[in-house]
Amino acid sequence: MAVAALPPTEIDSVAVARLYGEPLFALPQDLYIPPDALEVFLEAFEGPLDLLLYLIRRQNFNILDIPLAEVTRQYLRYVDEIRARNLELAAEYLLMAAMLIEIKSRMLLPARKADDGSEPEDPRAELVRRLLEYEQTKLAAARLESMPVLGRDFLRAQVAIEQSIEPRFPDVAAVDLRDAWRDILARARLVAHHHISREQLSVREHMSIVLRRLQGRRFALFEDLFDTARGVPVVVVTFVALLELSRERLVDVTQAEAFAPIYVRLAYQPS
Repeated sequence: MAVAALPPTEIDSVAVARLYGEPLFALPQDLYIPPDALEVFLEAFEGPLDLLLYLIRRQNFNILDIPLAEVTRQYLRYVDEIRARNLELAAEYLLMAAMLIEIKSRMLLPARKADDGSEPEDPRAELVRRLLEYEQTKLAAARLESMPVLGRDFLRAQVAIEQSIEPRFPDVAAVDLRDAWRDILARARLVAHHHISREQLSVREHMSIVLRRLQGRRFALFEDLFDTARGVPVVVVTFVALLELSRERLVDVTQAEAFAPIYVRLAYQPS
């Protein structure tokens, strides 16, 4: 199995530039550098926290256990490059450098327990908290930047329609349609017409029906001869048929006493 060659010892250092993707750890002797070139390089960072986070993430340092001496050394190397050229730009970075040196000095001193006996806080804790918050904010800003933006990544489609050609009607909700339908039904009930249909009924036919019902029976109850299910017209015609049968002496209508049941029987009973 082939073994990869070990990288040079300078790989732990921060490259001053990249040429065709390869890091340069020392500037060539014959390289011409414009007067304000380093200002442009440092202005690419958004502040001391951005530069510090870049140094930590680029070398895969554990942000919860920062090797403060190495990071401070690399950080100061960046700041020294611009301090002589642009003091105003370097002032903010120098403040962070002083903070790094203070934290490193506190780590070198013996740790003293708090008054309540608890363990002292790591001097790097506040810096780690600020770095984590800054990184989360930076990632969130990058996600927002990657989202499509109206006017930059796409345009809203617009269609102009003449009002005289295409009339614009107001929106109608389902509740409005329901209420309108109820009003129409209420008006329809007010002007509804009652249609009366007349059924052709024959008294002679119902006389034959009554006689057939009395056939083979000694008598029948008066109310049993009426088909109430067919409605009032049929009942009336049946009653008229009974009266006609009684007038022609074809049936006898009898009652034993007042308020007693009324019976109907054939007037002629075969022996």
